[in-house]
Amino acid sequence: MNELKIGNLTVKVPIIQGGMGVCVSLSGLASAVANEGGIGVISAVGIGMTEPDFRKNLREANKRALKKEIRKARLKTNGILGVNIMLAASDFDDLLEVALKERIDVVFIGAGLPLKKPSNIKTSLLEYTNTKFIPKVSSARTAKLIFRHWSEKYDRIPDAIVIEGPLSGGHQGFRKEDLNNPEISLSTIVRNTIHEIDFFEQKYGIEIPVIAAGGIYSGKDIFDIMSVGAKGVKMGTRFVTTNECDASIEFKQNYLSCSPNDITIIDSPVGLPGRVITNNFVQEIQTGKKKPINCPWKCLKICDYRKVQFCIAEALFNAATGNFRNGFSFAGTKAFLAKEIISVKETINQLKNEYLREQLRFELILI
Repeated sequence: MNELKIGNLTVKVPIIQGGMGVCVSLSGLASAVANEGGIGVISAVGIGMTEPDFRKNLREANKRALKKEIRKARLKTNGILGVNIMLAASDFDDLLEVALKERIDVVFIGAGLPLKKPSNIKTSLLEYTNTKFIPKVSSARTAKLIFRHWSEKYDRIPDAIVIEGPLSGGHQGFRKEDLNNPEISLSTIVRNTIHEIDFFEQKYGIEIPVIAAGGIYSGKDIFDIMSVGAKGVKMGTRFVTTNECDASIEFKQNYLSCSPNDITIIDSPVGLPGRVITNNFVQEIQTGKKKPINCPWKCLKICDYRKVQFCIAEALFNAATGNFRNGFSFAGTKAFLAKEIISVKETINQLKNEYLREQLRFELILI
């Protein structure tokens, strides 16, 4: 695999571990992936739920926990670390400020359009940082909108772009009816995005890597998507069943025991479809059953806890800690392929070997 260049950052293995919340990818998984030459990512989503006082002050708990996890990861690796922050989070500015002050290498921004400068963060902290900013979107049109806005308003552009297709786990940036539409494929969106951002590459005289995500599980998947122009990949599901993943053993076992038919789409309280592994909790909410909600703080800007069927943050945190009676796990479409729990090193080596086999097979076809 070729190295991934993001500005002055050189990623030896062009694999970015997905930032999985709530509390699935923290310092353990992120540092292990960084040690293997990829980018390890800490998910800031609901990270404060690991703190004993989170119900009293989740905002402060989130900031404290994120700082702790970044520092714990730094003690374990000299590799490249990232943080995944949802723009839809009520404390987005707070979490971004923590990440920047901790000099994180990369910030991935999802769940919204990052068009405005955070008003509560000092301009100097934003403009004189070495941190790379990478939005995550689901269409070439949205990518172009962000690049054009940043260029016209701030005379700069994102350092890269993540394109997430309709096969990913978790919340989807697509309409429910489009998730199984064969015409909406990751490869098509990647090609279209490369075309749209070419103008900005020419204008600024730099390469803007397009990173592909969603449904990428094997080295063959990596080879296929790089063949259409992606410079790197972002993978979550494959890293869940590793020793270093921060989720409980029950969470990992849920992946090992699932079948293709167990992976389904639900209506999330945040108004988006979500891909999950079905269980009794999922079946109950699909029949309309309302779950008890004890909202300690409005963690998402768009959530109205008085009207939602269940608390998505609590359901995800329960699952991450092994309590599947009161939660469920997000998962990509290929989660059923997981057969064993192995180390991150073994996982990366498997991906490299799978990639090489596909590359050799392709070259033999051309002979």
